[in-house]
Amino acid sequence: MSVDRKQLIIEAATKSFTQFGYKATTMDLVAKHANVAKGTIYTFFKNKEELFDEIITTLLAEIKHAADQAISPECSFFENAHRALYSVLEYRKKHQLTIKIFQESTELGTPAVQEVVARLEGMVTGYIKQKIQKAIAKGEIRPCDPELTSFLMLKLYISLIFDWEKHHDPLPKEKIAELFELYFLKGLSA
Repeated sequence: MSVDRKQLIIEAATKSFTQFGYKATTMDLVAKHANVAKGTIYTFFKNKEELFDEIITTLLAEIKHAADQAISPECSFFENAHRALYSVLEYRKKHQLTIKIFQESTELGTPAVQEVVARLEGMVTGYIKQKIQKAIAKGEIRPCDPELTSFLMLKLYISLIFDWEKHHDPLPKEKIAELFELYFLKGLSA
């Protein structure tokens, strides 16, 4: 049986980043969790930053795929917004790394993590912007600034999930979708 050492390293690093954060994760810790020599890691990744980047690139692709899978061409912009929101909420529950990344960015201000958060936010706002532009072109929503609107949608989403949970019980996904529609989507109705 062949063991994919690179995959073992990625899985161990993902667990370490999720549990301890970027700053506290070391290559020694990853090697220990992957049960490989530290030098083995360097055959695949030149440093911690490169390893983290590989994990984040995969994470971003998975988030985009989850959103794509939720969207149906037969549905309206509003229905697809709900579907994509539910999908991303489910993804978030399964992948605690995203929560840890946002926490570390806010609490510690680790530059590498802040860069990842900016990349994540840029990917998500770009994705939302594209969907808004299509909805405007179809006459499904009122004309608006797609870039600003996508930014506001993401920030509301982040606030309802991450910021709210700092001092309250997590909101159920149905309540988040309801609030999202109440405060945001109804204002875009054509």
